[in-house]
Amino acid sequence: MIIQPLLQGEGRHRKFVLSTEEKAEEAQGLAHAIYLDIIGTRLARVTRPSPGYLLGKGTRAEIAALVAAEKPDVVIVNHTLTPVQQRNLEKEWKAKVIDRTGLILEIFGARAQTKEGQIQVALAALEYQKSRLVRSWTHLERQRGGLGKTGGPGETQLEIDRRLLAEKIRRLKKDLEQVRKNRDLQRKGRERVPFPIIALVGYTNAGKSTLFNRLTGAGVYVENLLFATLDPTMRKVRLDTGQEVIFSDTVGFIADLPTNMIAAFRATLEQTQYADIILHIRDISHPAHEAQKEDVIGVLQDLGIEYETDPRIVEVLNKIDRLTPEDAQDMRRKAKFSGKTTALSAITGEGVDDLLKMVGEGLAHMRHTLCYKIKTADGEAQAWLYSHGHVLARHDTENHVTMDVELSPADQGRFREKFGYLPQEKSKRKKRTAHGA
Repeated sequence: MIIQPLLQGEGRHRKFVLSTEEKAEEAQGLAHAIYLDIIGTRLARVTRPSPGYLLGKGTRAEIAALVAAEKPDVVIVNHTLTPVQQRNLEKEWKAKVIDRTGLILEIFGARAQTKEGQIQVALAALEYQKSRLVRSWTHLERQRGGLGKTGGPGETQLEIDRRLLAEKIRRLKKDLEQVRKNRDLQRKGRERVPFPIIALVGYTNAGKSTLFNRLTGAGVYVENLLFATLDPTMRKVRLDTGQEVIFSDTVGFIADLPTNMIAAFRATLEQTQYADIILHIRDISHPAHEAQKEDVIGVLQDLGIEYETDPRIVEVLNKIDRLTPEDAQDMRRKAKFSGKTTALSAITGEGVDDLLKMVGEGLAHMRHTLCYKIKTADGEAQAWLYSHGHVLARHDTENHVTMDVELSPADQGRFREKFGYLPQEKSKRKKRTAHGA
């Protein structure tokens, strides 16, 4: 059973807000993501939130009668509950109650596959559980003595539970830090043999994994479920220009995700911060796609990425196959004139070639044309420039090779660090072809 509270004035600071019905529909999607059968959904208007219950007395009584009649295994309140509110509702309804955070944690726990993802899930769950260690059961109030792990004289069961939780959290944070160090080493390894990173981000169930599979031919798990992908997936692809890039699929964003959960899953999203291009995948067929966009912008800002000014961001209007022919044409027209937007269908493949072309052009615009004077015998440095840049012109002499080449700022630094060459003044001679002598 799902309870969807409607608080007066909620979301008034936002330009776009999910309607109550859309919020309830999203909650149903979250429940379906862990294969729960929904026996009913109840909208609950809240004029003044109750500190102890969130919901008013009359509404609670109506829901108590529904719970008594239907006997659900769990009642999901699609809102953040304080520990006291959750405990009081469980007592009054005589049923297990979980809030939106608890539900999302259940999904994350079921979906995470990699060691990093599992550590992040466990850490977020313990942080959530820690806030709910309150004096709600009599056994927590008993005094007990003992030594070491069992607690000192006079230490309550509540204090022991808190201490053990704190120890587990410390261990998990240490493990997660080691995983992050390993990821940094892997990232530095990629920098030594660099390929541009193209990160796919977007609201959950926007079609990121379907598009990722279409672009890379990978067999990433795809299902019409919220949070079907939790662990980052990366695949290398060669563009039509001959340049090799790495596409990275990421966890989907969602509205009202608590700050501590964003922090716990920060490592999963870190790849976005280092990406050369960020593809924001939008389900343009969803009635609340503008509100979803606003939520994605908020999460990216938490990661230090300014949506409106960051030149790396490209909007991908996905699922145009679900629109009417007229609306689909409007989206194509809108994308064509916006410059940094493209419309496509990850299912049918329409527009995917245009997206790849846009990615190639975006990478090219980020590059600067530089002139390098390299020793003729230094074939490795020459090969590196051909592999990682776009050689526009080349002139050979007995001792040196002069090359005009397009390189990204990051690749300029990598080339200098690896081979020690600095760019020369721009070549003033007439350019020759990249294969000319």
